[in-house]
Amino acid sequence: MAKTGAFDTQVERYEGWFEKNSLAYESQVEAVRSILPQGKGVEVGVGTGRFAVPLGIKLGVDPSEAMREVARKKGIDVVTGVAEDLPFPDGSLDFILMVTVICFFDNVPEAFKETLRVLKPGGSLVVAFIDRGTPTGKIYDANKHDSAFYREATFYSADEVKKMLDEAGFVSTQFVQTIFGDPRKLTEIEPVKDGFGEGVFCVGKATK
Repeated sequence: MAKTGAFDTQVERYEGWFEKNSLAYESQVEAVRSILPQGKGVEVGVGTGRFAVPLGIKLGVDPSEAMREVARKKGIDVVTGVAEDLPFPDGSLDFILMVTVICFFDNVPEAFKETLRVLKPGGSLVVAFIDRGTPTGKIYDANKHDSAFYREATFYSADEVKKMLDEAGFVSTQFVQTIFGDPRKLTEIEPVKDGFGEGVFCVGKATK
């Protein structure tokens, strides 16, 4: 069952994080933008549209009614659904984006396999996540029970994500990373670097 509790009841608090931590948010958007392909795509776990809007993605999927309502007001066509059972035909999309949502999935390997089903040949899954293998990621993991949103999360390292992508059947994966310290203490937009292991916000692009 999708973990939507806090997202259904604390939409304003969710939106407020991005406003309060605008430099971290802008760093995240730029990291995703640097690796996101062109074409027909969807954001799975679109939430309130915080990433879909600046990235020009018009289609979203989310299990939370409260989040979907906000995203629709921002002009996104949002449908109800979960990553493990996407409401799209086989081979119909050029890319799928997932941003900090795999930590809430019931079954990440199943979700990745479902992604393969709906992607066109050569299509891409772009998955952004909190990298548990980084110093800041370890802090997130140790303190997640203090967070209204992350207390039910399961964080993964980049190595674990790559292994699941490989096992799902993707043929290649590249990574970029950003936010190299506490996201609440940034004084400027963070750079985007290739690879993983340093930046807590990691983005992988896996090709079908």
